[in-house]
Amino acid sequence: MSLQKKGNTEVIKRSLEGVVVSDKMQKTIVVSVQRAFQHPRLGKIMRCSKKYKAHDEQGLAKMGDFVEITETAPLSKTKHMTLSRILKAKGD
Repeated sequence: MSLQKKGNTEVIKRSLEGVVVSDKMQKTIVVSVQRAFQHPRLGKIMRCSKKYKAHDEQGLAKMGDFVEITETAPLSKTKHMTLSRILKAKGD
């Protein structure tokens, strides 16, 4: 999470890392973010994933890339993240 000043208040922006699963839309990518947590009763490590739509202005991210996305103001009905940087390209 990153802290940014907005007027007199500080805004915490969430940043997540995940794999691009779709880049077929114009200026939009779909990123699958996995998280692991311990089940409260069973104690077992559970893994679940969630897909986020992120804005990619230049169309740099390709399918299979490992990227970082940051929370922004809503850009559309389902898109509220922006591509921050590509951490690892698929070919690397």
